[in-house]
Amino acid sequence: MGLLSGVTDTDRRVIVLALARMVGAAGNSFLIVVLPLYVSSDLVDIEGLLGAEVGVGAAAVTLTEPLLIGIVLSLFGFLNSLSQPFTGRLSDRVGARRPFVLAGILLLGTASGLYTVATSYPVLVALRAIQGLGAALIIPATVALVNEYAASDADRGGNFGVYNTFRLIGFGFGPVLAGAVVEAGPYDLSPVGLPVLDGFDAAFVAACAGAYLSFALVFLLVRDADVEAEAGDDVSIRVRGEDRLLDPVFTLGLATITMGACIALFATLQNQVNVRLDQAPIWFGAQFAAVTIANVIFQVPVGRASDRIGRRPFLLAGFVLLVPTTLLQGIVTEPALMMLVRLGQGVAVACVFAPSLALAGDLAREGESGTTLSVLTMGFGFGVALGPLASGWLVGFGFVAPFAVGAAAAALGLIAVFTQVEETLNVDDEPSPAAGAD
Repeated sequence: MGLLSGVTDTDRRVIVLALARMVGAAGNSFLIVVLPLYVSSDLVDIEGLLGAEVGVGAAAVTLTEPLLIGIVLSLFGFLNSLSQPFTGRLSDRVGARRPFVLAGILLLGTASGLYTVATSYPVLVALRAIQGLGAALIIPATVALVNEYAASDADRGGNFGVYNTFRLIGFGFGPVLAGAVVEAGPYDLSPVGLPVLDGFDAAFVAACAGAYLSFALVFLLVRDADVEAEAGDDVSIRVRGEDRLLDPVFTLGLATITMGACIALFATLQNQVNVRLDQAPIWFGAQFAAVTIANVIFQVPVGRASDRIGRRPFLLAGFVLLVPTTLLQGIVTEPALMMLVRLGQGVAVACVFAPSLALAGDLAREGESGTTLSVLTMGFGFGVALGPLASGWLVGFGFVAPFAVGAAAAALGLIAVFTQVEETLNVDDEPSPAAGAD
């Protein structure tokens, strides 16, 4: 089934939620490109931090510009991921998702706007922390809604495919637009009675506007599914499986950490990649977006196919492909080859993302979607946070080091999925004719 037909066959509530998340993700992903450039500019004072040692003895780490950038980028993901089990469980207990989504969007958007007056590194860190908490409110609630909108297990993979496609369109193309916005500044707005905006402030304002537009879409068009609240007080994550070493959802969470880290290793190394490949900054934006481009193309077909033939084959294929496409990013020396490798990594992620969420949704009990799916969204957020921080440190051992470590982690993820995760879908099921209903 093609991308277009897959979208038109989807519950319209999922499409509305996905469009809202697309707009918000575009605004938030501006910061992935803008913040490293902003930290490196003369507008943020980091001179007093460079060269300082943090830690004791052998654990001491010297602060460098790449590491400071990695901290800013990673803090969002760490707070986001560590908070998700609590916000997911809370949304289950309340029996409502929409208020969590709206509150999170407000935090994200307001913090984006406040970057325009942030000129010290500690303030940047504080604002990024606020955004991490905002994302923790949004993500478990939205994936729970997508799961609860599914009329049957045979619709779940397609729902997550459509949701991820639109969200990733915003997330992937936001950085490309951000680079263009920064390069085109400053903007003389005096004819309309506004001050001159430099490129950075224009990008921050755009991110804020995108979040508020997303808020309006959710507020006006998204409603909670009719599901009873059943979650208890326990926010612990089940680790041991009933008939094997690890619980399958926990295993997918671990594997998702490796996937998130592998695709995020690239983010911190913008300056190093551009020098190594002798390329203009716009190339980096395109290479960063390549993973998302592949996801946009393949998410819906893979999600729909996993509804027909099962989740596990796609999970295994995705991790098999993730290993070499991660390693090759540390080896290639041509911009075009880097684009191809990043596209290949995007195909790998597409094979894992929707089927893993669908598999966790298959296993979730009614009223506990937020709790169960937060294990995967937490894992992805933790991986995306860990990747930039790890690459900012590992690149000190050589350019290939971050990608070699990432490839090894992906191989461990493959082994874990192969040995600990079984198929959950009855492939004899047919997609519900209710798909596409209001």
